[in-house]
Amino acid sequence: MAEALVSQILEQLISVTTEQIVENAVVEDAEKRQVKETSVKRWLDKLKDISYEMDDVLDEWSTAILKNQIHKDDDKPLVLAPKKVISFNPFPAFSFNHGIAKKIKVINGKLDRIAKEKDRYFVSSIRAPQPQQPERVRQQTCSFLDVSEICGRDQDKETLVRKLLSESNDKLRILSIVGMGGIGKTTLAQLAYNDDEVKAHFEMRIWVSVSDPFDEIRIAKAIVEQVVQSGTTLVELESLLQSMSKSIQERKLLIVLDDVWVEDYNKWEPLKHCLQFGAQGSTILVTTRKERVAQMMGSSYMFQLQNLSEGDSWSLFSKLAFLGRSSEECEKLEEIGRKIVLKSKGLPLAAKTLGSLMRFKRTKVEWQSVLDSEIWEVEEIENGLFPPLWFSLYDLPSTIRRCFLFCAVFPKDYEIKKDVLIKLWMAQGYLNSSPSKEKEITGQEYFESLAAHSFFQDFIKDDVGSIIQCKMHDIVHDFAQFLTKKECLIMEVDSKNKSSMDAFYKKVRHLTLIRASEAQMPVFNYNAMNTRTLLNLAEDISLPDLFDHLTRLRALDLNAAAIKELPIKVRNLMHLRYLNLSRNTGLYALPEEVCDLCNLESLNLNWCQSLKRLPQGIGKLINLRHLELEETSNLGKFPKGIGKLSSLRTLSKFIVSGDRVKCNIVMLKNMIHLQGVLYIDGLRNLVSVAEAEKAKLKDKKNLLGLRLEFSGQRIEGGMDNDDDVIEALQPNPNLESLHILSFQGTKLPSWMMILTNLRELILKDCKNCENLPPLGNLPALELLEIWYMYQVKTMGLRFLGMAAHDGTPKEDDILNTSSTTAFPKLKRLGFYGLIEWEDWYDWTGWKDDSLIMPTLGCLTIEYCPKLKALPHLLQTAPVQELTITGCPMLRQRCQEESGEDWAKISHIPCIKVDVLTR
Repeated sequence: MAEALVSQILEQLISVTTEQIVENAVVEDAEKRQVKETSVKRWLDKLKDISYEMDDVLDEWSTAILKNQIHKDDDKPLVLAPKKVISFNPFPAFSFNHGIAKKIKVINGKLDRIAKEKDRYFVSSIRAPQPQQPERVRQQTCSFLDVSEICGRDQDKETLVRKLLSESNDKLRILSIVGMGGIGKTTLAQLAYNDDEVKAHFEMRIWVSVSDPFDEIRIAKAIVEQVVQSGTTLVELESLLQSMSKSIQERKLLIVLDDVWVEDYNKWEPLKHCLQFGAQGSTILVTTRKERVAQMMGSSYMFQLQNLSEGDSWSLFSKLAFLGRSSEECEKLEEIGRKIVLKSKGLPLAAKTLGSLMRFKRTKVEWQSVLDSEIWEVEEIENGLFPPLWFSLYDLPSTIRRCFLFCAVFPKDYEIKKDVLIKLWMAQGYLNSSPSKEKEITGQEYFESLAAHSFFQDFIKDDVGSIIQCKMHDIVHDFAQFLTKKECLIMEVDSKNKSSMDAFYKKVRHLTLIRASEAQMPVFNYNAMNTRTLLNLAEDISLPDLFDHLTRLRALDLNAAAIKELPIKVRNLMHLRYLNLSRNTGLYALPEEVCDLCNLESLNLNWCQSLKRLPQGIGKLINLRHLELEETSNLGKFPKGIGKLSSLRTLSKFIVSGDRVKCNIVMLKNMIHLQGVLYIDGLRNLVSVAEAEKAKLKDKKNLLGLRLEFSGQRIEGGMDNDDDVIEALQPNPNLESLHILSFQGTKLPSWMMILTNLRELILKDCKNCENLPPLGNLPALELLEIWYMYQVKTMGLRFLGMAAHDGTPKEDDILNTSSTTAFPKLKRLGFYGLIEWEDWYDWTGWKDDSLIMPTLGCLTIEYCPKLKALPHLLQTAPVQELTITGCPMLRQRCQEESGEDWAKISHIPCIKVDVLTR
């Protein structure tokens, strides 16, 4: 009877929600009117509250169904279809607590009241529906634009650089750039900081992003780490100041303190006194919005940054807005565009945001609509920056808008890792895409769309140019927080006063904890009962009752929280999708109760260096998509149940057990969705080649990186032929990175040469291999490192892929091809510890159209004592950096001017031979 009752109420609830409340036109209209109409904002807040409440109840119900299904199928590998929250029929045939029915009845009553209020606010005032533009999730032309050229700041840069280079009688000189938000203070500071004359003038340059609050410990730590170029374990301010004063002593420094807000001299005084230990002429460059800050810090010069001219604003705007358009289109839109540019009021951020927005508006009507909008009348955000950001945000679909608003949970100037952000979006249910598309792909597209609209900046990219990290401009961050005032909170906690929350904060859904600058062991109290995200950036904070109170969490980040044992009450977090326990170096095990978190999608255990085992019931985590285990050196055998995790996309480490009853490599068979990099350790424990074949690495087409480790003692019954084992571990041809470590066989796998997408290859401790395959034929290879291959004596034409052997080249060894290129894309090449290597042959009689390593930029040769000479290819390869260490014969041959190999390398800009640098 209970499930029938729940079914009836849920159907009614869904009907009310879809037909009376969540009409797109109503919600869109309410979101746009909330800034100017308080009553509409109150109604929208109520709707959000009830939506969260409804989502919790529905999730509770679907979780109960899921747990029952897991219980029934506990001994079977389980593959679930994507969960659809509103599909409630047929209902499972098991009893359910009447409490769920009561909750739904209460929600239904609230929805009725909200529906009546909606009629009062919107029936007479709802605007006529506008023609719907198709949702633009991923732009067809480009996914993001990182503006590299700066408009209108040449003279400002010149003035500031001249000031930095001028002499001063002050022991420590302080200069300030002052200006309103979004005017380009940080950009100007960066231009001066990276100027070649400035680099030459100062012995060392240090950049610190200060922001608000002013954390003396963090600032001092940042300076010390940049000076000594390594991390520090110091946490006390006094210890850090002493270390800083010693490390900077008599060194001429340029220190940029970017985005300073503090006006309290007592906060600044200890740092200022300590920085005076630098050499005469050391300079601090401050950027701030407030003159009072510049005065308090003792600035001898204040550079008042002015707005861009109309012409410079137009240059910046048009460079973005007209990208990819024909000259005819640009002419038609220029008149309206120049009027829109006037709305930016000379602020670079506003011009850039508007340009990014208009790039995706194709027609003159769309441009005119932006120009005529009443949004320009809103003055809620300082200096008129609100309207451009508003336009850009509401040019995006609602699904992407909520992803942007979630970013208000991060502190200002926070380095946002893209993959973590996407996992957090996924935990909130923001990426529920179709069954044919991965959630992670949807998240990637949303991120790129936000980047294309200039909501992110300061991108860091990987070797192939993909963004891996970004920041938000502080004005963009202010904008996000303005729109999420009650939902996102960044709280400072300390050890003196327990942080508490009144009724206002019970509306908080996303909470970030940061440590007060003087706190030793912060403590946190719980009144935020409805919190769905908790990010702990205070590190070793005391959170003793978290699992009793914050039971609605979807995402929990306890990175570096000094956790040694996770409480069994973690099972209370039934809604949890994201759990980050990384860098808890004392955590030795997870309780079995973690396996009750059947909704969990991401579990991060990276750098949990004491972790010895995973819970036996891990197979119950059937929704787990990401299991991160990097730098877990003490982790032992895996539980057998891991083979049931068929939803995994990330498994950074897998340990092979020789026990057939426990976890062997066959458990990888069902993990057909694996992506990223997989590290397989304990391959010497394999009992048969058949087991390796059953892992079906060849079928894992999304796996881009593979690390095969053969280290350890071979167990009784284990395979004694690594050659056969590695042949059976053939990956998919899509593989881009391959590491083979501690391989005891004599022959590297034949399948290496079909990896046409391979970009990175590292061979380490393959001590019994005498010959290398024709690696020069790998068309995409960019990085090659060869370590400790003690049997290799010769490298030559076979290694280059140009002959069948590696011996002394002969005339008939040249291949009968019209054009031959060996290692066509190789950029970095390194040889380490090849103690028997004597000859590196190449051939000087190549045809004119034959090339060897035409893109090689860096060559390193270390501890190859018998190597007789460098090859002739170095005369034509574009090497920029050559490092030779521990190679006595080469050291003699590479002596400047007199060495026999000097003619081969004299053109290389940077040559390091046994640490001596040319």
